[in-house]
Amino acid sequence: MRVIKIGGGCLNGKRTIQTIMDLLSERGKGNVIVVSALKGITDFLIESMQQALVDESRIPDIMAHYRNRHAEVGRHLIQDKKSRRLCKETLAGSFSQLERLLYGLSFTREITPRLYDTIVSFGERTCAELLAAVMNSREITSVTAMPQTIGLITDGKFGDATVAPKKTAANFRRHLKTSLETGSIVFMPGFFGVGPEGDITTFGRGGSDYSAAVAAGALEAECLEIWKDVDGFMSADPKIVPESRLIPELSYEEAAELAYFGAKILHPRTMEPVRLRKIPVTIRNTVRPDVEGTRICAKSPQPPSVIKSVAYDTGIGLLNIFASGVGARMGILAQVAAAMTDHGINIRSVVTSQTCISLLLARNDLDAGRQALMSLRPRPFRRIEKVADSALISIVGDGLSRKKGIAARCFAAVAGCNVNVNMIAFGPSRAALYFLVRENSLQRAVIAIHSTFFSTPRCSN
Repeated sequence: MRVIKIGGGCLNGKRTIQTIMDLLSERGKGNVIVVSALKGITDFLIESMQQALVDESRIPDIMAHYRNRHAEVGRHLIQDKKSRRLCKETLAGSFSQLERLLYGLSFTREITPRLYDTIVSFGERTCAELLAAVMNSREITSVTAMPQTIGLITDGKFGDATVAPKKTAANFRRHLKTSLETGSIVFMPGFFGVGPEGDITTFGRGGSDYSAAVAAGALEAECLEIWKDVDGFMSADPKIVPESRLIPELSYEEAAELAYFGAKILHPRTMEPVRLRKIPVTIRNTVRPDVEGTRICAKSPQPPSVIKSVAYDTGIGLLNIFASGVGARMGILAQVAAAMTDHGINIRSVVTSQTCISLLLARNDLDAGRQALMSLRPRPFRRIEKVADSALISIVGDGLSRKKGIAARCFAAVAGCNVNVNMIAFGPSRAALYFLVRENSLQRAVIAIHSTFFSTPRCSN
């Protein structure tokens, strides 16, 4: 039994979705299919909440657009009238519930975390119902398994929930065993689970990958396939480095580091559930399904250079907190971390010296982070510096911390292109070294590093 995850980038356009349905007709029986929302639908739902908050009269148009997006796919993929009517009846309940929630939001004039998570989960819910109806119209038995029905249990944290693996595994085996053993296709919406109090709680953007990994672990699947609109992980972003190469194999740790440091192929937490069960993961391209893609498992072959990929992230920034002797003052780092936590801000990384604490944050958290620190009384620092025009570059490969000369070659390449490094972190991970440069230097640095480890050295002008 396999778990197959289909990303939102693939669920884009009637012809592409038809190709996916054709593939699932051949390869989906007796497997769990975890789906994202149709492309653009989650963003539409987020925008719709803001519109409903401002003006109740916009809700009919919102719902008309939402219904039409899904109905258009249904009309294209379902041929006979009876199956179309059954599909319409199946989706009607979700449409009605979403509409009531939007009117409730408009009435209360408040988007609570509970309501936000419930509304944004509808993209995945409706997509799962739609695709199951399409498959049933082909006389291939399919069912929809809603996380709140089959017991995908989380810790109840809105927007960033974590699954309770033991409870979830027991629930999945109880609810899904019969369907899978009889060869049905089980469509499960990704992105969300249900908390201890029965509330819908999401895993954050891209969280359907995590949902699929949870399902694979809970059901002890033979493998997890993640269907994307790309072949797999690359040695660099092809938009910056056209000669970048497909990476055929990665370890769990390498894949987790690449996901965390900017490669958008996987949600950063995807590796957690499959690593525990040693379940292999394969990235496949829905347009080219027979291409091998990238395989992820416990260990992967190590190239002579050690480095597998150069990743980057431009959505970050720095808060530099200056104070005398911060490295010797007990409790100051705890105060800083507590202030961030109290304001719901995640610290991506921290580097300290005797005079400065540097916090790596998401760029859109910089202002809120600064305000949180300025509210401390008494202030344990002299001043705060905000650096927004930064980019994070990471070189990833198992064993780079043990291989002599890797860091030297990396920074020599960067210096050779006249790029200044603003911050370095090396050591916490056995598989990644990362550093910061100014964003306008990013392209030159990535090209130089990739050329050093993968081809003839060159530098972008």
